[in-house]
Parts: sequence; structure tokens; C-alpha cells
Amino acid sequence: MPELRITRLEDVGDRTVAIEVETPPKFEAYPGQFVLIRAIVDGEEETGYYTISSPDVEDGFEMTVAVDPDGTLGPWLVQRTLGEEITVEGPFGDVEYRGHGTALVFAGGPGIGPAVGIAERCRDAGHDATIVFAGSEPPHANRLARLEEDGATVVLSDDLDSTVDSLSLSADGIYVFGFQGFVERAKDALGDVGVDLDNVEIESFGPE
Repeated sequence: MPELRITRLEDVGDRTVAIEVETPPKFEAYPGQFVLIRAIVDGEEETGYYTISSPDVEDGFEMTVAVDPDGTLGPWLVQRTLGEEITVEGPFGDVEYRGHGTALVFAGGPGIGPAVGIAERCRDAGHDATIVFAGSEPPHANRLARLEEDGATVVLSDDLDSTVDSLSLSADGIYVFGFQGFVERAKDALGDVGVDLDNVEIESFGPE
């Protein structure tokens, strides 16, 4: 279980923090995959899964942490300091983007983390990228603005059905990230317009 040094801590939205750690030797991962963080908090072992939200892991990698004030691991994580080490295992998960083709990403809540990571890698590879965020005040607003400047499409929407109706759904890869309620709404909206959900990469973060 590697102990990885924290190299950046940044508030990126309401109760949302980006945590970057150094990349360990022989670590290979892609945006969309996730890692396990393990810690002892108040004498008890706590674990949590966090999706990689950086476009690559060359020098370090980032996780986007939504902090539930009633939770345990999230509040503990955001109290860490630069240079401190945390236990990180992984990567895990089959949902990943390696830079091959266009991408359409639906994101709710902390799902915006992997969404920006995928879109940045997509644009770096010269492909079109679209992010649809459920809401009007997404975390990672600065990165979303830079993506738009770089030619990506960013849609903020409270109505997934009408948004899906207005989109081109011809992307090489369609992704959905978020808590279960959002995932179900996105699946319903995509299914209603004839998208084969077997071809959609979906990562649910569980109940909100």
C-alpha cells in the first residue's frame, strides 16, 4: 500500500476539493479510473474510492473530493497539508479514456472531476469533447473555462431530457459519472433517444 505525498490541495467548488499526489513508480492509469484511499480516522480505518480527474498521471495525479460535512474520510482528507503522505491503492475500474476519439461526458456533482480529465486528454489528442453538467455551478469552473477556450463544448443544464435532444450523440465514446440518482436520469434520457446503453461507459458513485 503506497504512501503518496500530497503535492496540491485546491478548493474547486462548493464543498469540493482537488487533491493531487505524486505518481508512484510503474503506476499506469487513465481519467475515468479510480483509486482507493485508506486512513485511520479517530482510531477507525476508513476507506473511500475517488476517481482520477487529471488527464494523465505522468508526474502526479488528481482526485476530486466532494466533502460531506457529515462524512468521515472526506473531511479528514481536506484537513491534510502539502507534503503529507496518504495511503492510495489502485488504479481500479474499467471505465477509462486513453485519448482515442471524440468524447461526450455527462457529469453530476463530483462526476465533473473525471469529466474534465477526459475532456482535457481528448483535446490534447486533437479530438472534439463535450461535457454536460447537471446544474448551473459546477466545480472546476476554471478548467471548464479553459476547455471552452480550447474548443471543447460545455453545457450546463437542469433538464437532461431537452439537453440530450439537442446534442449530437455521434461521439466515439459516451460517459456518465455521478451519484446514482443522476446516473439513472442520464440513462433514461439517453435511452429515450435510442442510445444503446451497453455502449455507454457508466460509473456510479453510489447514493448521494
